[in-house]
Amino acid sequence: MKKQLIELVLMFNYMNLLENSPMVYNLDMKPRKTLPKTALPRLYFIDREIASGKYPNAPALAKKYETSLSSINRDIDYMRTMMNAPIEYDFLKKGFYYTEKTFRLPAAYATADDLLALGMAKNLLDLYKNTPIHEAALNLLENILTPLHCEQNTGWFLNRIIIPKTASASVDEEIWNNIVISLRENRVITFHYEDAEAKRLYTREKTQKQKIDTRRVHPYQLIFDRSNWYLYAFDEDRKDLRLFSVARMKDVALKTENFTIKKDFDYRSMEGISYFGIYKGAQTNKFVIEVTGDTRWIKERQWADDQQIQKTKDGIKLSFTSNQFEKVLEWTLSQGSYARPVAPKMFVDLWKSIVGEMAKLAKR
Repeated sequence: MKKQLIELVLMFNYMNLLENSPMVYNLDMKPRKTLPKTALPRLYFIDREIASGKYPNAPALAKKYETSLSSINRDIDYMRTMMNAPIEYDFLKKGFYYTEKTFRLPAAYATADDLLALGMAKNLLDLYKNTPIHEAALNLLENILTPLHCEQNTGWFLNRIIIPKTASASVDEEIWNNIVISLRENRVITFHYEDAEAKRLYTREKTQKQKIDTRRVHPYQLIFDRSNWYLYAFDEDRKDLRLFSVARMKDVALKTENFTIKKDFDYRSMEGISYFGIYKGAQTNKFVIEVTGDTRWIKERQWADDQQIQKTKDGIKLSFTSNQFEKVLEWTLSQGSYARPVAPKMFVDLWKSIVGEMAKLAKR
């Protein structure tokens, strides 16, 4: 009996191949009795494609959704047996169709929590509004949410859970795409990079005026920080790792050469990084800052892995290790008269110098 079953399955597969049929059966492929949550968006994708009247087949669905053929076959089988989806295969048009043209998967298969999570994810995409991934991700979520509209999904949260706008820089789509390709394929890129005229807080020395350099780098990671994108890469000329603002990268060109990523390439693994955003220095310092006034919001947050908070007469004393000297200094200055540096000495002296210049400016 088993031998006859195998022969029958092989014959069916052979007939399907002759007809360019999408169905590929495997004796080891077990039917799905329960539905993983990760499969839910895929089922609605299949439902939408079949309902479009395009007669999609399994290989086409697998390619478009970027998943395996076996997953698609199990999904279709689940939709037929567990969801009563009237799916049939047209051997002339070589694709699936609904025998009931008005059939669509009901939204009841998605829980209220699922719908809320998807809707809120759509709102969170506002953080990426000035990047090329925003439209693609938004379209994907719209495709998932479209068949789920029902009384459960009233969108009540749209004006109740919001993401305030923040200052951000737009990213050129072609530049973005080239960077993504270079990350995926480990390919070298070159680009022109503009360093704007500025005073560095750390040295108080003026940088060169808007110098535009040609860089040749090995892209390691894209980093999203405070609504802006940065590229963490190895600079061949400087023989060191560097951070580049994607908004200031121009004329990005993909090269044919490939590179090997270092084992310790992860930006998050760098010692003493603390949590003041990106940018780091070569030196690690132990910072001590006295803060007065309402310090509740400071105590609620994690500023560094080794942070310590001591209560003082007028507020708190915040201590932590960091190699983000400039960022810590910026944060301290942003607290105005409520924050006073205690250590290290270079940190205290530089803070006093800047506050003194601000006092002179206020007297003008």
